[in-house]
Amino acid sequence: MDRLTEMEAFATVVDQGGFTDAAKKMGISKSAVSKHVSSLEARLGARLLNRTTRRVSPTEIGLAYYDRARRVLNDAGEADALVTSMQSAPSGLLRISVATDFGVNHLSPVLGEFLQEFPDITVNMVLNNRYVELISEGFDMAIRVGELEDSSLRARKIAETTRRMVGSPNYFQKFGRPMRIDDLNDHKLLHYSSQASGNVWKIPAASGEVRQVRTAGWLSVNDGQSLLNAAMAGLGIAYLPSFLYADAMEKGLVEDAIPDLPLDTQGIYAVYPPGRFTQPKVRAFIDFLVNAFAEKGPDIW
Repeated sequence: MDRLTEMEAFATVVDQGGFTDAAKKMGISKSAVSKHVSSLEARLGARLLNRTTRRVSPTEIGLAYYDRARRVLNDAGEADALVTSMQSAPSGLLRISVATDFGVNHLSPVLGEFLQEFPDITVNMVLNNRYVELISEGFDMAIRVGELEDSSLRARKIAETTRRMVGSPNYFQKFGRPMRIDDLNDHKLLHYSSQASGNVWKIPAASGEVRQVRTAGWLSVNDGQSLLNAAMAGLGIAYLPSFLYADAMEKGLVEDAIPDLPLDTQGIYAVYPPGRFTQPKVRAFIDFLVNAFAEKGPDIW
């Protein structure tokens, strides 16, 4: 007899507390369940069940075997589900969390192409500038920039970005240009209020160390695009990712505040909850993003 079927029959008898209910659960006759269990006991050379007229319960050996058998059966079920999932067309609601600046400037423009390619998927994209808990808040995935804080999540890099301190030519003409990191203390700095590090910029120095600079200044805002607009307007120096400043820098609207400093390169990641296999809709969207941003970054946006 099939070994997995024997295991399933035995485990179901234990779960259901008897042969009659196990037979109903499996959709086979009571005698068939009994034959599977008897065959298993004969093959193992051990009695796994105590049988009385009133109840059936596992022996000590049977209880130990049940724990392992149930694990094997669960793994087998997940393997079957994996194959079925990978062969099925991606479909259903895909709920995504993404920071407002990246979502508006780069994710929104490519969503139409994705939806046309996968018409059975519907997308709910939530733009916010806070750290969301994917599982408890019901998100399928999120797009995150920089060092990943939650190591329990699965992640795939979709692109890279650099960070620079940028200001307008008018600002540097009026207030001068900082020549080194310490000179930033004498400048008007534009603060991103939602960053995890608080009111601190972590800037790679030429020596290789990472310097920390307090960023209290004229403006504090929780949106990167607003900071870029403020920098272009000459209100101060902002520390921004290239996916925001690249176009403005190419047009000469902003300049690198201290060009000699090393570039701060960061990954842009699709993150999603852990599991033995990835939902087809999530896998399809991540593959799409990797292709969509293949020619982007670190400084080309």
